[in-house]
Amino acid sequence: MVDDNTIAEESEEIVGKSEEQEARELDFILDIPLELSVELGKTRMLVNDLLQLGQGSIIELNKLAGEPLEVYINRKLIARGEVVVVNEKFGVRLTDVITPIDRVKSLAAEDH
Repeated sequence: MVDDNTIAEESEEIVGKSEEQEARELDFILDIPLELSVELGKTRMLVNDLLQLGQGSIIELNKLAGEPLEVYINRKLIARGEVVVVNEKFGVRLTDVITPIDRVKSLAAEDH
């Protein structure tokens, strides 16, 4: 006959194993490198115009000053933000993070 203590001990072992397994799986994905990029804006130009660029040239982008930047991970939009300066270096403060559901929807839309 099995008593309540035995069942409780077996349940704790199962829970403990699954937590250990989850920790190992999480450790595995924590070391995967990702490419993070921030897009200030974009433009299209002809090769001839590109060849005319030199030091001091100005390239007009499609965004207005003050519009949010777009933050991509592996070329997938994950957030929008604004430029900040931290210890004399540029950074991005995230102002709008794309929900996981919306990210999945955007992946599905790319397949069609």
